[in-house]
Parts: sequence; C-alpha cells; structure tokens
Amino acid sequence: MHYCDFCATKPTDDINRIYHDHHYGVAIHDDNELFGRLILEINQAGLSWATILRKEQNFRNAFDQFEIERIARYDEQKKEALLLDAGIIRNRLKVQAVIHNAQQVMQLKEEFGSFKQWLDVNHPKTLAEWTKLFKKTFTFVGGEIVNEFLMSTGYLPGAHIETCYRYNELKQIK
Repeated sequence: MHYCDFCATKPTDDINRIYHDHHYGVAIHDDNELFGRLILEINQAGLSWATILRKEQNFRNAFDQFEIERIARYDEQKKEALLLDAGIIRNRLKVQAVIHNAQQVMQLKEEFGSFKQWLDVNHPKTLAEWTKLFKKTFTFVGGEIVNEFLMSTGYLPGAHIETCYRYNELKQIK
C-alpha cells in the first residue's frame, strides 16, 4: 500500500496514521462533528496536529461533545472554566473564537437549516473564496485553518496524494 508522505513511515498505531487512514479527507455529515473539526483546527494554530489529536477527547469533554447549541450559550463562568482546563489549549482568543463561531453557526442554521447545508450551498469555491467567506462569517480563521478544515472534511482537494490508497477510496465514495 502507498501512503501520503507524512505518514508513510509511521507505525499503524501512530495517532497521525490513524487520523490519515480513517478521518482525513472524509466527509462529515453531522453538524456538531463538523463544528468539532473546526474547533480542533482553530486550536491547532501554532501547534502540531498530533498534539491536538492527543487532546481530542479532552476537547470533546470540555466543549460538551461539540454541541453547537450549548457552546453558543457559554457564559463568562464557562469561559473561565475552559481557560483553567489543562486538558485543552488554554488560549483566551481560541476559546472566545469557539464560542463566537458557535453563535455564528446557530445563525447559519436558521438561514440554511444546518452548518453542513451552508457549506454545501457554497461548494465549490477556491481556497481564496472560502477563506474570504470564512473570515466574513467566523473569527480566528486564517487561510491555513480554512484550508485544513475544508480539506479534512472533503470540501477541498488535496487531502491525499494520488498514489495514496486513501485517494482512490475517497474518490469512489464521492
């Protein structure tokens, strides 16, 4: 089997390899899971993806299993509790962005029915167009965060190289 370069030499139990083999480039249909991926991508900024993957369950627990409606209602007390949670990335700007972005997704759900439907209605776009749209809609979403979020969820190509076994598997699913 051929793999993408970044995980070709990693053992099968490596966290990056597991993510590559089972999640990277795979469409997500559940709004909360989509938003959860955005939470993880925002928190990855400046850190390694492996660090975020190791903390994924902590993020799920801290952010109420990524339930958008609950996150959108977080108050100052909850925000301060998150900033004290050593299991996640304790960055005030990132925590505030997650809460603000959950509120934005709630507005998108009112207009489009779901976060996924908003993404689908806007698909396809170039990375530059997506980045402009995300920056207009959300906070703490630069080009790299938008690119990785959309590639990892199947909205942008490039998650796998053409010689990687996952490239053809995912191509057949679409």
